[in-house]
Amino acid sequence: MLLTVDIGTSVFKSAIWDFDGKQVAFHSVPLSITPGDGTRHEVDSGLWLGAFETCCRVLGRAAAVEAVVVSGNGPTLVPVSADGSPAAPARLWLDRRATEAARRVSDIAGGFVDAGFFLPKALDIKTCEPALYEKTRFFLGCPELLAFALTGEPRTVFPSDGFERWFWTDSVLARLDLDREKFPPFIRPGEVFGGLVPRAASGLGLRLGLRPGIPVIAGGPDFIPAILGSGVVRPGQACNRTGTSDGVNACTESPAGDPRLMSYGHPVKPFRNLSGIISTTGKAVEWGLNLLGMESYDDFFSLARTARAGAGGMVFLPYLAGERAPVWDPAARGILRGLGLSSGRADFARSVLEGICLATRDIIGIIEETGAAVDELRVAGSAAGNDLMNRIRADVTGKRVLVPAWKETELLGLAVIGSCAMGRHSSFSEAAGAFVRVEREFLPDAENAALYDGLFAEYRGMRDAEREVREGLRRV
Repeated sequence: MLLTVDIGTSVFKSAIWDFDGKQVAFHSVPLSITPGDGTRHEVDSGLWLGAFETCCRVLGRAAAVEAVVVSGNGPTLVPVSADGSPAAPARLWLDRRATEAARRVSDIAGGFVDAGFFLPKALDIKTCEPALYEKTRFFLGCPELLAFALTGEPRTVFPSDGFERWFWTDSVLARLDLDREKFPPFIRPGEVFGGLVPRAASGLGLRLGLRPGIPVIAGGPDFIPAILGSGVVRPGQACNRTGTSDGVNACTESPAGDPRLMSYGHPVKPFRNLSGIISTTGKAVEWGLNLLGMESYDDFFSLARTARAGAGGMVFLPYLAGERAPVWDPAARGILRGLGLSSGRADFARSVLEGICLATRDIIGIIEETGAAVDELRVAGSAAGNDLMNRIRADVTGKRVLVPAWKETELLGLAVIGSCAMGRHSSFSEAAGAFVRVEREFLPDAENAALYDGLFAEYRGMRDAEREVREGLRRV
């Protein structure tokens, strides 16, 4: 059996699977983010290690586990000291304090590198916190920290060809005057970090019950297993990963050079992946319910359900913590347009949900501008089982929305990767075909097409106007 682990931003998830893709057990542990000042978003990475120990205890069957497969959120950076313990809180992918460092990294990399990525964060630590930089033995990503705790082997998972700009080379590190030995060697998804070493885990106070020597396998950043676990293995299919943030990953036949998107190798060769990431989606829902003083997400969605499509003309731009695709600017900010005396709480709640889906349509539209096709959208993650969101998503994007039977597709995708790594399947596409099953389908409502076409035109106008205002302020 396989133990799969995905470290989310707000939830640590784990499951045990057999090699037929059947889930044997599941457990999750909530995580908390340390409140910041708007640009700082940190988490105590010790929570990840404690959550893993809890999952091993609750799941049981540890003695039957033949391999552990790990993935996690990113780009999240953890400074690790020489004794293997975290030297400081992890800087989450949401963290945008490294804007000056990002400009320097972008100049050297020959293309834009967002402040949330690894190198800007590491450079910012060296520039602004030299004592922490000197204390740091390794800079590790989120799943890499857990793998290091289990195996004692420092590694960095390089997702696929095409990611060079967002990682590093010896030349780039030298030009930034960063110490090469602090950046561990690369491995790829499906490769092995090392065998589980009991003393590595016990040295951090972990009691796991897993057999010594079993392989700890790289699943990559969370989008890699999410793509596979949703069954996106051929051109025309796209995965919409939902959670604190959302990502759209489309499988295409050829690379596209649009700077608003990320383009890199798809897990299934020889295909390519076109990707756009929306920073605050689930986070926007959380913001909305807190603003309304509501107790639960169910209450928020129930309220939104009472509003009519179009939210009374309100349009929401969900740039609440900067934005990645398509503007790639940490200074971007949200907009709520169309407020009037008749605007109510229900319209506001629905406008937040529609704004998230309009942002998804924005990414899909840019993907299609490159000549790639998006015929179906497979939803994964925390919002995958939400019928209201899926209905709005289909109506706003005009795409057929498919919902896999297993919503936490990262965990199922890790089972796909682990099954191949253990020689039980010959390819990712074969394993995904055997494991993934679609449960529901949502087709777009033709009556709402004109309404959402109009709102989308307003949304893109707001996005462009917001950018123009930002650029004007920078020139002042």
